[in-house]
Amino acid sequence: MNEIILYLLNLGCDKMKEITVTVKNEFVKKYVNKYPLILEEALENPEVLRNEGDIVVLVDKKKQFLGKGYFGVQNKGIGWVLSNSPKSSFDYKFFYDKLRNAFSKRLKLYHSRDTNAFRVFNGEGDGIGGLTIDYFNEYYLITWYSRGMYVFKNHIIKAIKSLVSFDGIYEKKRFDNNGMVVDEDSFYIGRRAPEPFIVKENNVNFAIYLNDGAMVGVFLDQKDVRKSIKNNYSKGKTVLNTFSYTGAFSMAAAKGGAITTSVDLASRSLDKTRENFTINNIDYNDHEIVVEDIFIYFNEAKKKDLKYDVVILDPPSFATSKDNRFSAAKDYKNLVKLAIDVTKDEGVIVCSTNCATFNMNKFKKFIDDAFNESNKEYDILEEYSLPMDFAVTDKFPEGNYLKVVFVKVK
Repeated sequence: MNEIILYLLNLGCDKMKEITVTVKNEFVKKYVNKYPLILEEALENPEVLRNEGDIVVLVDKKKQFLGKGYFGVQNKGIGWVLSNSPKSSFDYKFFYDKLRNAFSKRLKLYHSRDTNAFRVFNGEGDGIGGLTIDYFNEYYLITWYSRGMYVFKNHIIKAIKSLVSFDGIYEKKRFDNNGMVVDEDSFYIGRRAPEPFIVKENNVNFAIYLNDGAMVGVFLDQKDVRKSIKNNYSKGKTVLNTFSYTGAFSMAAAKGGAITTSVDLASRSLDKTRENFTINNIDYNDHEIVVEDIFIYFNEAKKKDLKYDVVILDPPSFATSKDNRFSAAKDYKNLVKLAIDVTKDEGVIVCSTNCATFNMNKFKKFIDDAFNESNKEYDILEEYSLPMDFAVTDKFPEGNYLKVVFVKVK
């Protein structure tokens, strides 16, 4: 694995071959409309693409130019269109200009007094699919989603060095088929961050670990949702946070004045949640942290007639336990029904999903069906998608994956 990576970098991104591939007739309109993801099933001759990082020139059967990008295999597609000009060169200036434009759009966040963790580059939304860069209080975390993207590393690192100062850079190589990180050590340059490394978001502290696998401890795409929970739905309330991970929603609620219950199947969620309470100067003994399958917890809570003012649902797209298997696309309706059973009248359910296989309208249909089958009425109070630092493009609607609906139970 490491030998392949070194070979790619030593080969140099300026020396990558240009490979012309033909788009099938039924997909031509998609690419004329500037769809950025290169789909294997859209190509007549994908077999000509052999070396990740090679430059891909898309044409139709009449040899009319459709787009130019790179070959890089990841869990969605086999590369990304980076330009709609046949004359584009993916050199240092190309990447410098893309990063400078993206960083400048986040200047307000750089100057924030209450937040020092946010995304500074969001893949195709900022013009380069397969690459994200997060900022954590003078540290940058780069995530490469394919070997093909990694070929351009030298240009991208040079651009970052030219644009900003930093204490350190970490990188996650998510080349593996299941999206996990390839290397155990993610540190790249500068000085290592302490562990835990404390960052803040809307004056709520989070403990993160930049060198701990694919996930660092907080999902930055939920910042607007956490802010609303803290400011509008917490004071004097009881909050059930399901699939709680490190307790980020619980921290926001507790800082807003709520008493929280955090439930997650992963055993390490207990210590991680306690740690986050501690760095926010909150006594975790005043809150409940439960390591249990959430579906078992829901059944037990219903038997005990437990009711909460606010229930937060933010499951992974897929989850498997010894007793249950969950798919957001198939099972979200039933999850909402379970939440209804443990929510007080006039209480609020925060329905959230990061599943990209359905849109907001279908998501709302899951919620509507759940309430109808439970013989309950509801009002929609708020809706959220990705925050401004998670830039998206209307040419790739799948990239705007986050869907959050605040629902009042009547």
